[in-house]
Amino acid sequence: MPDQSEAARQLGAARPARDWIRILAEYREPDPLRSSFELAVTLGPFLILWALAWWSMSISYWLTVSLSLVNAGFLLRLFAIQHDCGHGAFFQNRTLSDWLGRVIGVLTLTPYDVWRRSHSIHHSSSGNLGRRGMGDIHTVTVAEYHALTPLNKLIYRLYRNPVVLFCLGPGYLFLLQNRLPLGLMGNARYWVSAMCTNAAIFVWVALVLYFGGLVPILLIFLPSTLLAATAGVWLFYVQHQFETTHWDDDEDWQLHDAALHGSSHYVLPPVLQWLSANIGVHHVHHLYSRIPFYRLPEVLRDHAELAQSNRMTIRESLHTVRLNLWDEESRRLISFAQAGTL
Repeated sequence: MPDQSEAARQLGAARPARDWIRILAEYREPDPLRSSFELAVTLGPFLILWALAWWSMSISYWLTVSLSLVNAGFLLRLFAIQHDCGHGAFFQNRTLSDWLGRVIGVLTLTPYDVWRRSHSIHHSSSGNLGRRGMGDIHTVTVAEYHALTPLNKLIYRLYRNPVVLFCLGPGYLFLLQNRLPLGLMGNARYWVSAMCTNAAIFVWVALVLYFGGLVPILLIFLPSTLLAATAGVWLFYVQHQFETTHWDDDEDWQLHDAALHGSSHYVLPPVLQWLSANIGVHHVHHLYSRIPFYRLPEVLRDHAELAQSNRMTIRESLHTVRLNLWDEESRRLISFAQAGTL
């Protein structure tokens, strides 16, 4: 990231990370009416756009695809609501939040209980070099890369290639990988979550096929799902994969420092910020994940330090795709070229 972003990062670091917890606790309580409203203005348009896209098949397939691509934004927002449910941040009633998350998980193709557990591991280990591998973008250090065999170097380079990460990866993750509780295979609870979600997905896809044939699957379901998945993977990537992110060995790792300094503040235009449910305010979210997404702007409004910390614009975020390795000496993500790799 450019020098001005580093300066902003230092401004946000003025207060010790742990000290923010007491301050941010003031924002943790969800408003049930506001949460219900946010659900209505997300799920309602999603269903309406699905219906309009179906109706438009008799007029123009191009119109159908266009409507489905617009609907990807609302599907992404539904995933963000599911995300807040997983943190217990959407409704105070945990049972209500969990069942809402499970229902939304059918639309987002994401088994809720499996995802909630893996995401919890992500929050509890983000930035810890000794606990990589669950719910994160695979990242190796420069020294680790040099120690790999030529074949494993090639595999890692392919994995970090933007075409794989952002074109092939999202479809594989949501359409295929999510069908099994990978990483949690030994626990029956997560098998139940995955299989029940799969069964519910099968039922509604079968109903679409029965009443509409293959066309709505190809022109409505797949375009909206794949675009939403790609946007979601991109957001997750830029939230932690930026030059001045924060990684430490296990013995030096500290949860709150990793949360504040290892998560970006992705500054988006208002429409994209709304569709992504303020998830760009990720440094605050990682510091205190129980804050409802609609209260995150309040935090930035009230605390200038956090508003300026780790800021990243869309233009700046495009440069992050070249960063592939963690350099423990400079404590930055760097490119293969910068590391002098072959």
